[in-house]
Amino acid sequence: MALKWTTSAERDLVRLHAFLELINPRAAVQVVQQLVAGAEQLLTYPQLGVPLHEFAPRDVRQIIIGDYELRFELTETTTYILRIWHVREDR
Repeated sequence: MALKWTTSAERDLVRLHAFLELINPRAAVQVVQQLVAGAEQLLTYPQLGVPLHEFAPRDVRQIIIGDYELRFELTETTTYILRIWHVREDR
């Protein structure tokens, strides 16, 4: 199975890093590393997370990594990282 980041998810990582870097540069790097590692874990355990039934018939799920929600979609061959938000973020 392959892991692919959507443009939106990549922008989310950059946005989160930029926000945290102003407050604590070391924490910014750690959070991004934690999110990337969490996404890579989906290669081994693709069924992790809670299915989001409002996207049916697509298999879209969410997992919580630290204080962040990561949404992803499973297909037969690829796991797509869709979006990432801080859980307290107003989206």
